[in-house]
Amino acid sequence: MKPIQVAAGVLNQTPLDWDGNLANMLAAIGDARDQGISVLCLPELCITGYGCEDAFYAPHVAATSLDILSEIVPQTDGMIVSVGLPVRFRGGLFNMACLICNQSLLGMVGKQNLAGEGIHYEPRWFKAWPNDARGDIEVDGQNVPVGDLIFDCGGVKIGFEICEDAWVLDRPGGELAQQGVDIILNPSASHFAFGKNKVRRRLVLDGSRAFHASYVYANLLGNEAGRAIYDGDAMIASNGKLIAFGPRFSYADHRLVTAIIDVDRTRTSRAQSSSFPVAGDRQLAHPVRCDFEFPTAPKPPEVAAIAHWENSAELKEEEFTRAISLGLFDYLRKSRSRGFVISLSGGADSAAVATLAATMVQLAEAEIGSAVFRDKLDHIQSLPVNGLVATTVGELVTCVYQSTRNSSVTTREAARTVAEGIGAQFLELDVDSLVQQYKSIVSDALQRPLTWDRDDLALQNIQARVRGPSVWMLANLHGALLLATSNRSEAAVGYATMDGDTCGGLSPIAGIDKAFLRHWLRWMEKTGPSGIGPLSFLAAVNEQQPTAELRPPESGQTDEADLMPYDVLDAIERAGIRDKQSPRDIWQRVQTEFPQYPPRDLGEWVVRFFTLFCRNQWKRERYAPSFHLDDENLDPKTWYRFPILSGGYRRELRELRDELDASA
Repeated sequence: MKPIQVAAGVLNQTPLDWDGNLANMLAAIGDARDQGISVLCLPELCITGYGCEDAFYAPHVAATSLDILSEIVPQTDGMIVSVGLPVRFRGGLFNMACLICNQSLLGMVGKQNLAGEGIHYEPRWFKAWPNDARGDIEVDGQNVPVGDLIFDCGGVKIGFEICEDAWVLDRPGGELAQQGVDIILNPSASHFAFGKNKVRRRLVLDGSRAFHASYVYANLLGNEAGRAIYDGDAMIASNGKLIAFGPRFSYADHRLVTAIIDVDRTRTSRAQSSSFPVAGDRQLAHPVRCDFEFPTAPKPPEVAAIAHWENSAELKEEEFTRAISLGLFDYLRKSRSRGFVISLSGGADSAAVATLAATMVQLAEAEIGSAVFRDKLDHIQSLPVNGLVATTVGELVTCVYQSTRNSSVTTREAARTVAEGIGAQFLELDVDSLVQQYKSIVSDALQRPLTWDRDDLALQNIQARVRGPSVWMLANLHGALLLATSNRSEAAVGYATMDGDTCGGLSPIAGIDKAFLRHWLRWMEKTGPSGIGPLSFLAAVNEQQPTAELRPPESGQTDEADLMPYDVLDAIERAGIRDKQSPRDIWQRVQTEFPQYPPRDLGEWVVRFFTLFCRNQWKRERYAPSFHLDDENLDPKTWYRFPILSGGYRRELRELRDELDASA
């Protein structure tokens, strides 16, 4: 058997962007043809986009998908190509991958295992395809087989595991191997999370080894639908060895990862394996056959070296930087916003958001060049043509410092330093007179003075809320996207002013905890991501103790004094939300993790966390969309659902308080 050149194609798709998605697919097919590729695997549901959500129910979505498929089929001359789409069949809607061979639609394979955890909600829209079930569907007047199929193309057998199919214990690949499949294609839409690509790599390697086959894995790329970010992971493995992989977090519309596979070698490996089970007497389905002449594969492509940062000891910091930056870029271009506006307080959160917006420009222009960068943002006519990153950041990013009488010189100068360091436009507004006007109006209405002793929370919040209209107005004037600056730790306990620091159309750091964010800023100051290096100006932020600066300066307000140490807060959140432990169990756990704090303080902090968490679910429901980064997400729309009204753990907290009193 001749060596065969195969490819995994990653695509940056957008839900229901029929023309844009088609253009990306045809561009990938065209590039694959130019490179002499015989078998091309494109991602899951790439025709519609993966994140269509309840729009999948609309009959025209499945119908239009078939129309688009009909436009793709004629473009596959001399190639075997797989594409994904939703298909209505016998009253159900199915997530399917279809195989096209040399301008002929051979058949459609249904996904057998649906992703229904976390941010995935496939069982809401799709039915799981039953194992061994098969049927026919009419497409363009032709009867096309659908179901649990394998394909014989010119003597080479091809089968599918669709994304989640590879993550379950009883993988379809086992049966595919018993039917002699040579190549397994895995079209996927696997969202990014810290360290997740290592898990995918094991699945791909283990599949190719256990099934004695070549395995082609193609993932989505970019911020597809708003919340999930796809890293564009693409891998090709054969007989347990990774033979090709692609770069992650690319700013390109599509990328191909190619390799030469040897079908005879995997067949020989299967024959030599003493542990490989034979099918026995079970009736096996006849494969869908087609004639196909595999061309002589060209010289094997050189395997690209893995990016330096992929092997970094600071992988989480690198992934965070690149994931959020790519997410911001795609959100900017797909929403057709003309830049970002950030309320820059001089503290860690807003400095992180501003830095990430600038890093987006650096990473994107370094990969695709300033000309392509401008083309992708062609709705922003004012982008400079000189290709200087600082000039581009100055056009795209506007930072605003809004002071009151409680603001300090330290935060004002820190905000200015960060804005100048990244090259952003910097504006300073004094909103104290507005605060005093609101106080006077309300005081007159109540016929009493407002004092810090009696009205502390209201007096703090009015300062944050007064800042909202100004930044919204600037965002409107610029046609820009206002970025909210709250982090996950603050969201957990409601330490944020609704319609104040939560103002924004996108909340890019709401999925990350404050302890990591502070660590990341120090890392950015001292080291920085590969290819960018350290940003020393962040010292102006990192040298400060986090504070909201909403009380008079003499109060010495700090975030951790208001709440608890952030590392303790994040540990309690992790144990309670991610690990679902009870307040009492968490108290026992944090005593071991934080022996430097008195047990009673730790217990009181556990009580405070759960009290505030339950009280503030309504705030989390109102947060602007955020990016998913890990399994500790608090987003009530995609990850952690919690009732707005609840018993508030009152019984559990009462038992914990009783134990604290008894141990005193």
